[in-house]
Amino acid sequence: MDVRSGVALWVLCGLLLQQGRGERPPGSHLDDSAIAAEFCRIDKPLCHDEDEQLSFEAVRNIHKQMDDDANGNVDVEESDEFLREDLNYHDPTVKHSTFHGEDKLISVEDLWKAWKTSEVYNWTVDEVVQWLITYVELPQYEETFRKLQLSGHAMPRLAVNNATMMGSVLKMTDRSHRQKLQLKALDTVLFGPPLLTRHNHLKDFMLVVSIVIGVGGCWFAYIQNRYSKEHMKKMMKDLEGLHRAEQSLHDLQERLQKAQEEHRSVEVEKVHLEKKLQDEISIAKQEAHRLRELREGTENELSRQKYAEQELEQSLETFPTVFEPSSAPRSWCPVS
Repeated sequence: MDVRSGVALWVLCGLLLQQGRGERPPGSHLDDSAIAAEFCRIDKPLCHDEDEQLSFEAVRNIHKQMDDDANGNVDVEESDEFLREDLNYHDPTVKHSTFHGEDKLISVEDLWKAWKTSEVYNWTVDEVVQWLITYVELPQYEETFRKLQLSGHAMPRLAVNNATMMGSVLKMTDRSHRQKLQLKALDTVLFGPPLLTRHNHLKDFMLVVSIVIGVGGCWFAYIQNRYSKEHMKKMMKDLEGLHRAEQSLHDLQERLQKAQEEHRSVEVEKVHLEKKLQDEISIAKQEAHRLRELREGTENELSRQKYAEQELEQSLETFPTVFEPSSAPRSWCPVS
């Protein structure tokens, strides 16, 4: 190996080393050993993992951006100012509850532990690419993300302003793309996956329940519609029967009214006939009374006539010679 080859090899190694160290947040006042010591104190099982150490440095840098008074803790006012000015949230109330929870002061250790418990920490490369396409809306960098095998562990390194990471590694030359990716990654690291990529089993369950309820509602509506149609048909038949019954009742009422009128006319005629019969009976009684009186008078007259004849016969018997019968017949007149 000649001198030029050796020099080229050393230059290449220097560039690779500089690329690896370029992901460290700029302006750090701690050297590598101090950061490693702090990381081992906070998370000893992962302190020897270089990728995890780079992510820890990024989380530490995010905490430093939020800690304005540099007292080692991020209070509610500092997080509120950070959300309004850096992330452009007009109403950060919901984000406060997600970020702080019950703890009003957030240290580097708290922020790192919250990051490790986040769903994003365990994202696969495919999930990160899906996040890049749907949430960040930069699908042109999909191939680069897949080539670098960037999983959820690398998300904090995307959330800090690192020119080496954005330019040399991701090959992002557009400043607006860098800023957009950084803000989206920062929001995802601090507050978890966005709604577009968050896999929520409760929502899946609610979606399935909603679908089942929707299908059940459609089936119930179909059954109710069918039942309503059958009920309407039956009701129409009942209405027709009721109409016929009303018509029959109306006819019966008319017939009853006619019968009542006929009955009233018969009653009137009966009354007239009874009155006429009573008048005739009265006249007959009067006639009978008159005839009876006439008969009695006739009987009395006959009785007197008979008595007169008997007296005449007695007289003739007493005087036979005086009153001899003549040859010519004579008519006798009764003596009144």
